[in-house]
Amino acid sequence: MADLTALVVVAEERNFTRAATRLGLSQSALSQIVRRLEERLGVRLLARTTRSVSPTPAGEQLVQRLSPMLRDIDLSIAELSNFRDKPAGPIRVTSVEHAAKTILNPALASLLPEYPDISVEIIIDYGLTDIVAERFDAGVRLGESVEKDMISVRISPDIPMAIVGAPEYFASNRPPEDPEQLVEHRCINLRLPTSGTLNAWRMSKDNQDIRVRTQGPLIFNSIDLIRDAALRGTGLAYLPVDQVKSHLETSQLVHVLAMNTPPLPGYHLYYPSRRHSSPAFKLFVEAVRHRRSIIAD
Repeated sequence: MADLTALVVVAEERNFTRAATRLGLSQSALSQIVRRLEERLGVRLLARTTRSVSPTPAGEQLVQRLSPMLRDIDLSIAELSNFRDKPAGPIRVTSVEHAAKTILNPALASLLPEYPDISVEIIIDYGLTDIVAERFDAGVRLGESVEKDMISVRISPDIPMAIVGAPEYFASNRPPEDPEQLVEHRCINLRLPTSGTLNAWRMSKDNQDIRVRTQGPLIFNSIDLIRDAALRGTGLAYLPVDQVKSHLETSQLVHVLAMNTPPLPGYHLYYPSRRHSSPAFKLFVEAVRHRRSIIAD
C-alpha cells in the first residue's frame, strides 16, 4: 500500500523531488520504491526523462484506479477523529492570495491555538483547481468560479476593486477618463495559470459590465508584486481596495475610474459533500464563516 501511494504521488506531482518532499522521503528512496514496484508488477509504470516524469499507459490506468481508493482511505482515517477527545488531522486548501491573506490566515490565527492537533496547509493558486483530483479538502475562489457540484459557503462580502497608479506615473501619463482608454496605458497584469491568459479588468460603462484586456511591461502571479510595481510608478494596477487603502490615504497611489470599477463577487469556500463529516473540517468551516461576519461588520 505504501508503494502504491508513492506511485500515485509521483504521478500527481510529475516530479520526484516534489513527490519526495510531500511524502517525507529522500528522492533516492522514492526512486527505489517505484523501481521495486515496477519490478514486482513486471511492467513499466513511469516514463522518466531528465526534465519530467509521466505515467506510462499502464501507469496511468493504475493511478486512475488507485486515486479514488486512496482518497477514500484518507477520508476514513480522518473520520476516526470523531472518536478522539479533541478534533485533529490535516486540512489542505487551495486559495487565491487575497482570500488567504484577508480571510483564511486571520481565521486560523484564532482556530489553531485552541486546537493544536489540527494542521492546515494553504496552497496559493489562481487556477481553477480540481480539488478532488489534487486531493485538496477545500478551495476558495470567487463565487462565480465554483463548480456546481460542490457545497459552497460564502465567506466574504463583495470585494471593492480599484485602478491605481503612482503620482510619478501620472506625471507623464494623463489619467484615463473612460475604461476604453486603459488600452493606451502601461498596465501591470496578473497571469491566470489555467487559461494562460492575463486577468481581464472588470469595468462598467453605460450600466453594462465589460472586460478590458490591458497590456504593459510587467506580469506577475502575486498581487503584492503588482502593488509594489505600481508604487514604483511602473504603470496602472487593478487591485482590491483593502490592499491599497493605506497608500491612497498617503497619496502614494492615485485612484482612477472609481465610478467605472464595480466590486467582484465575494469569496466562497467550496468542498465535496462527503468531506463535511470531519470534526476538524467543520471547525475550519465555522472559523472562516466567523471571519466573514467580522469583515461584514
